Amino acid sequence: MDISEDRKADAVILALSGKLDATTAKTFEDKILGVINSGTQRLVVDLSQLEYVSSSGLRVFLLAAKRLQATDGKIVLCALKDQIRQVFDLAGFSSFLSTYGSRDEAIKGL
Repeated sequence: MDISEDRKADAVILALSGKLDATTAKTFEDKILGVINSGTQRLVVDLSQLEYVSSSGLRVFLLAAKRLQATDGKIVLCALKDQIRQVFDLAGFSSFLSTYGSRDEAIKGL
């Protein structure tokens, strides 16, 4: 899995590519918590290149959402492929994580 970071306005955008599973979840957790701990309040995660997400990967999204909620911050997701969206829907994550079709829409939704 690869993670790239970008900034637009006052939001940080993390783009994931590859597979987010038990092997890569710790790397993603370290990255996203580092971004949050540096004071970021508005976070977009671009999943357009993500091919797979496991329960270990979902746990990282839950952890990040809780951390941001505690500081009145927000995390949103964008560009989910159908199979990734289905995993988030089945796990119930779509009820507390907003999703958007593109990065621009996601930034506006923050």
